[in-house]
Amino acid sequence: MDAECAASTNELFRTTILRMRTIDLDSLEIFRTVVAEGGVIRAADKLNRVQSNVTTRIQQLEERLGHKLFHRHGRTLALAPAGHKLLPYAERLLRLADEAENELRGDLPLGTFRLGSLESTAGSRLAPVLSRFHKLYPRVVVELVTGTSGALVKRVNAFDIEAAFVSEPFAEAGLETLPVFEEELVLVTARSVNSVTRPVDLADATLIAFAQGCSYRRVLEQWLGKAGVSPSRSLEFSSYQAMIACVAAGTGFAIVPVSVLKALRATTDVRQHSLPERMRANRTHLVWQGAPSVALARLIEMLGKS
Repeated sequence: MDAECAASTNELFRTTILRMRTIDLDSLEIFRTVVAEGGVIRAADKLNRVQSNVTTRIQQLEERLGHKLFHRHGRTLALAPAGHKLLPYAERLLRLADEAENELRGDLPLGTFRLGSLESTAGSRLAPVLSRFHKLYPRVVVELVTGTSGALVKRVNAFDIEAAFVSEPFAEAGLETLPVFEEELVLVTARSVNSVTRPVDLADATLIAFAQGCSYRRVLEQWLGKAGVSPSRSLEFSSYQAMIACVAAGTGFAIVPVSVLKALRATTDVRQHSLPERMRANRTHLVWQGAPSVALARLIEMLGKS
């Protein structure tokens, strides 16, 4: 039975690949627009097509793939599991088509470049980088999304974004990496806390951090855990401004890059405590999967020269 199941799975895979070869880019563009616009009516307006044409093209695409791409609830559409699987591939194929056309016309990148970044890197490091990139390549639209290192690596692996700036430690299996920024991490507390030299000094305090998946939080929790210390509670935030404000108010402690404190002009709002040397130094890497796009290749080249 195992051999029969394997043969059946292989045959289904081959059939799907053959069907994929019949998909034209126009159908993928219609599919992507329906997803982006949230329905056929707005997609038809966006594409300057009649609604019946958009509906027919989606139905034809579903027939070619042998799967429903949307769940239909009256006039509303929701992505079906097959639609979720197809979307990142549609994004990649359409991007590659743009790049192929661009390569024939010249070597300057164009189109949409989806880039991920840590909140700290976006706030303290990327402004001059992206400003210079925009001046060099004005036909590229950079879409920047932020998140924790763990979340960003997952999005890179899923081809939801082309590359991301993440911090150590991170899972790098199958990823290309380029170290780009050196960071100094510090422990911050309210100014009323005079000294923190050991994990036990934080035993009864509240940890203020980003959600699980944050590399900096992992470094701090490992330090505490090795000493058998567990914070009394933890509060999760999505911005450094909120985190630092709570720390300054005496709510708890956090780990942050010095560059963020400087960017937010918050160096005097909190008290900084040095971490052990092995924890203090941290690097931010640009990570991506596979051959880089034209836009990503130019960014890598630019970062390598800076």
